[in-house]
Amino acid sequence: MPALYQVDAFSDKPFHGNPAAVCLLDAPAEPMWMQQVAAEMNLAETAFVYPEPSAEPTSFQLRWFTPTVEVDLCGHATLATSHVLWETGKVPVTDPCVFQSRSGELRALRIDGKIELDFPAAPPKAQQPPEGMIDALGVPVDYTGVTEFDYLVEVDSAATVRNLKPNMQGLSDLGTRGVIVTAADESGEFDFVSRFFGPSVGIDEDPVTGSAHCSLGPYWMAKLGKNQFNAWQASPRGGGMQVTVLGDRVKLLGQAVTVLRGEFIG
Repeated sequence: MPALYQVDAFSDKPFHGNPAAVCLLDAPAEPMWMQQVAAEMNLAETAFVYPEPSAEPTSFQLRWFTPTVEVDLCGHATLATSHVLWETGKVPVTDPCVFQSRSGELRALRIDGKIELDFPAAPPKAQQPPEGMIDALGVPVDYTGVTEFDYLVEVDSAATVRNLKPNMQGLSDLGTRGVIVTAADESGEFDFVSRFFGPSVGIDEDPVTGSAHCSLGPYWMAKLGKNQFNAWQASPRGGGMQVTVLGDRVKLLGQAVTVLRGEFIG
């Protein structure tokens, strides 16, 4: 039977960062079954991974499901999957994990006890805020942009980001995967902070969103004139990562810890 793991990603200790379920499969599974498993786990994402036929031994197919839909890209569940593959010996710790996904090829490397994800950059394009978004956020905005998946909004301060209490129904009506809200960190501890709201895909607030940083990195590079950042996602659980923008790729460096192991019994 498939093995199932729960991993806290973008954290070095349990019960912080973003929890993801990882299901190790020997072969493809039915999408309806995967969606049912994801709904049962009721986490932001459940990853399903299985060996890529006729490919290098460390290459896998990877799919991600929220409790309600399949998504095209998920950072924290990819980090969690890589962690499990190395932890279980499916991939030697000296080798990369290579994933074929709906967002193309993704890679993960172990670097000094941390995990580096190699993801496509998704810089935002400036756009007027859609009707209802500012009302749903409940605060003024300094910038609104749109990416392949989300809206990205800059507000006036990190305190505003931390204290946001948006209207989730209003955000759900916007027609995108989610809304990223960000601001520079005045304390100097981090370069920027953010939060991610995705009620339209069954996630009111995602604790730490790797894929959002594929847009946040290019955005802050254009504003701050550098390409490496210490980032903090200021959800109630909270989690951080190092973000490096290299051309059309973004490197996300973080940690992960396994908190549960189990198997299906029926």
